[in-house]
Amino acid sequence: MIYLFVLLSRFLSGGPVSIDPLVDQSLKTKGYADILCILKSPYQNLAQITTQFDTKEQMGQFVFERLKTYSDQSQRLILSQLQKDHIDFQSFFIVNAIHIPHADASLINYLSSRTEVDRIEYNSVYSLQQPIKATNLSLSPLESRSPLAIEWGILRIRADSLWSLGIKGKGAVIGGEDTGVQLHPLIKNSYRGTLSSTLQDDNYNWHDAIHSLSPLNHDSTTNKYNNPCGLDTLGPCDDNNHGTHTMGTMAATDNMIGVAPEAKWIACRCMERDWGSPASYIECFQFFLAPTDLTNKNPDPKKAPHVINNSWGCPAEEGCNPSNFKTMEQAIKNLKAAGVFVTVSAGNSGGLGCSSINDAPAIFESSFTVGAINMADEITGFSSKGPVRVDSSFRLKPDLTAPGQTVLSTIRNGGFAFFSGTSMSGPHVAGAVALLISAFPSLAGKVSLIENILKQSADQKPVNGLCSTDSIMSYPNNIYGYGILNVYKAYQLAKTLLTTPVKEQKTVESIRVFPNPSDSYVWFEVNPTDHATTISMINLHGQILLQQKNINQSLFYIDVTSLPAGMYYYKVTSKNKVYDGKVLVSH
Repeated sequence: MIYLFVLLSRFLSGGPVSIDPLVDQSLKTKGYADILCILKSPYQNLAQITTQFDTKEQMGQFVFERLKTYSDQSQRLILSQLQKDHIDFQSFFIVNAIHIPHADASLINYLSSRTEVDRIEYNSVYSLQQPIKATNLSLSPLESRSPLAIEWGILRIRADSLWSLGIKGKGAVIGGEDTGVQLHPLIKNSYRGTLSSTLQDDNYNWHDAIHSLSPLNHDSTTNKYNNPCGLDTLGPCDDNNHGTHTMGTMAATDNMIGVAPEAKWIACRCMERDWGSPASYIECFQFFLAPTDLTNKNPDPKKAPHVINNSWGCPAEEGCNPSNFKTMEQAIKNLKAAGVFVTVSAGNSGGLGCSSINDAPAIFESSFTVGAINMADEITGFSSKGPVRVDSSFRLKPDLTAPGQTVLSTIRNGGFAFFSGTSMSGPHVAGAVALLISAFPSLAGKVSLIENILKQSADQKPVNGLCSTDSIMSYPNNIYGYGILNVYKAYQLAKTLLTTPVKEQKTVESIRVFPNPSDSYVWFEVNPTDHATTISMINLHGQILLQQKNINQSLFYIDVTSLPAGMYYYKVTSKNKVYDGKVLVSH
């Protein structure tokens, strides 16, 4: 054993494969480590390719095929060795990784010697974003609730204004990655697996990523029924209330609690009585990229949800650090490339002041991070703030704020409760995304466009306290982000962007534009027999902000780095034709 630790220390001190120091620590105390073996992958930014596809289904299929094919090939030899040695493992493709719950030092040395391996990470524990002062109510009988009692959060984000137009989420699918979901009377009918009052099909609609008890629950026995749901459940169950509450905010069918009462939902349980791990979260992310049947086979990306909500985080004391952030972020980036909108709660550490958004996945650029406001339209005392310092990015966060204090929603056993926390604000945004996609089906899969619509339509808020370089009138800022969610204004902006033609249009011809969205250069390709002469970038008010003349090429680009993030029209002219359309600039 001593010899093996000496070998391991050689890799820890600068070998070709990086190993999380927590792995060595676990080996010394337990004799084994729960690890994620991360293999190399050429697919780090598939969104540059998928933005060229027309539909979410095409995006999802492309991402699934590329990731699955490559992971199968690159993992083949290692998996064969693990099977030969009778070692338990779980293979992932959403990130090219293998989860090995009991890896001894000799196995870690073997993995470290493989050229296809990039790094070995400790499968550290993630925790639920605990609600602030949860209060159960004696409201179990549905008949006791007034049909006019629309919740304050629904009214604040103006979801009811879309309801009055007949837009309630029909056609959109929401995913909940949480403690599970119990089929409360107000969310049973919106579950995609509900076929009738007596028939239910959980294939492709439910997945349980909890296969063992979490050691952090300190059970005296290993009986799986220590968990109220058990393990590896084959139908919706919630061992905590949290997941049922967040799902009610998104999709309760009573026109009082749920933002998108006609949307459908699917779910994945990622936490065992409050505790999850990178492996359980990645497993759920993978399920949402390509849902499977109940045997975890026959993945189908066409059944992926449009948006998923995540109300959990991993602080540094639980093992998350800059050396392993990129694994979780890569999973989110791949989901976005597949056309799935990822909503994440900012966290409840606002009492620590600025830069209290310091937990994965809220810190990631690829996450749409949501803080919490109260009924007075003010940031709550618990809502975490930016900028993000933990990864040295000083990234502005949150992206948006939404109602998160004293939010009434569903809990287990047909009951209701008021919960407070950014866990409650994130579901408001996820429900709003469902409303927008219901109103404009062409938005499905256009994640960057939806993000920008939500940001540009938010109700701006001046800041009372200053974080980083914020001034009182900074917009966006590190407290409210781009402002407070207003889904009705988002609907109006989307309607303008998706229906307003460019003025003085001559003849519309096909043109290839890529990447779109873009944060730097946008390339244009017209028919090879035609040569463009001029390109103009025009804002939503009809002002020309950029222009290039005398191009005389069929393939050319324009630098958009000087433009603020947002939607723009382009107009490309040749001798006899005009090519026009829209470009999203996303910095």
